[in-house]
This record gives sequence, C-alpha cells and structure tokens, in this order.
Amino acid sequence: MKRKEYSAGAVKLSFWFMEFRKVVELLDMGNSYEDIKRLSQEENLFAAPTPARAKQICNTVVTRVQSLNASFYSVFSDSDLATQKLFNLAAIMASDTLFFDFVYEVVREKLIIGSNEFADSDIRIFFKDKQQQDEKVAGWTDATLKRLGRCYKTMLYEAGMTDKAKDTRKIFRPILDPAFEHWLNDHDMGILVKALTGVR
Repeated sequence: MKRKEYSAGAVKLSFWFMEFRKVVELLDMGNSYEDIKRLSQEENLFAAPTPARAKQICNTVVTRVQSLNASFYSVFSDSDLATQKLFNLAAIMASDTLFFDFVYEVVREKLIIGSNEFADSDIRIFFKDKQQQDEKVAGWTDATLKRLGRCYKTMLYEAGMTDKAKDTRKIFRPILDPAFEHWLNDHDMGILVKALTGVR
C-alpha cells in the first residue's frame, strides 16, 4: 500500500458509502470512470446539492475506488452490508495516509491492549505526535485538527467500528469475512487487516 503525503482534506469529506457502492456497481457493469464523471455532471448521479459538491463527491469516491485493485468489484458485490462498509473504510484508509495512521496507531493499539474504547484525548495525543513528526501537520490550526478528529470518528462510526458516544467511544472489533480478508492479504494490504482487527 502506497503512503501519501499527509492531508487535512478529509474535513470536507464524508463516508459516502452509498456513492461508493454505486460507483463499484457501475464499473462492474462495464462503465468507465469517464462515464461516471459524465453521469455525475449531467444527471447528478449522487444527488448532490450543488455542481461543485457533485464534482467533489465524484472525484473523492473515484479516488477511493481506484486505491483498491479492480478485482475487488466481484468480492464487494458478493459481500454483506457490513463487509461492504469495511471495503469502503479500507478504500478511505488506502487513499488517506493520515487516517490510516490514526486507525493503525490508535484503534489497533487499543484493541491490542484490550481497551475497547478511545477518547477525544487519544485523538489529541495522536495529532500532537504527528505535529512533532511532520512540518505540514505542525502548521495546521487547532480548529482543523478538531474537525479532522470529528471526521475520523464519523468515518469509524459509519463503518460500524464504533458506537456514537460523545467523548469516549466503544470500539467494535470486526469479524472479517474470509473473502474480504483474503482479498486484502492477496493485494498487499494485509496491514489493513491488522489495523482493523487489532493484531500485532
């Protein structure tokens, strides 16, 4: 899995699961990415409130889908809803290195030590560490980091990984569908299996 430069772009993004599923279905039916972009612009494929938001949703979801190998379409289509949501989460982690690090360094570590919850203080510590390690993150405002933290909590909640408590959230260790787990391991993404299930 390729590491990318840290980005705070996620503050403007959502989990967009239904949109992700629609893109995978259209690709599986033989449509191209260009077809999907055209449908998004001409027919408001994602029911976006403005053309600018439609473009943002389309570009983000396409980037997420492209971060996984095309062979996942059929596995995704045959999976249950919980697994499809984890596929979407995996695609977000594969396309957003900072979010991946958060899941790997905070959520995974909590599961390893048997503490099945994380608090807002854990998020603050994570960002503080990143600010010491990375000049770019060091330049972000507290408001940006707060919004990023909220966004990360929402992503994990919508993926079914946590509850929706205000300050301290319970982590639900997922039982991975074998087909999903095998697909990740076969495509150089075994690190995501460790991140999601809390394995060293």
